[in-house]
Amino acid sequence: MTATSQYLIDTYRASQHGTPMPPPPGRDDVAVVRAARSYQQFRAVLDGGEARRPWRAALRRILTRPHPC
Repeated sequence: MTATSQYLIDTYRASQHGTPMPPPPGRDDVAVVRAARSYQQFRAVLDGGEARRPWRAALRRILTRPHPC
């Protein structure tokens, strides 16, 4: 059973019982990823490191990649 079909079943049951509708699948995915990244940066600071920015590391990898000529 897919997440979408389970969501449709849960929505139908909620409408029959008068309970609140469930959130659609994937609604909070971006928020969860951001929270995990923030927590990882927080733990790095507590462990004595620095809160690194992942986009800086990605940019550094792109700019220092050997170019095939």
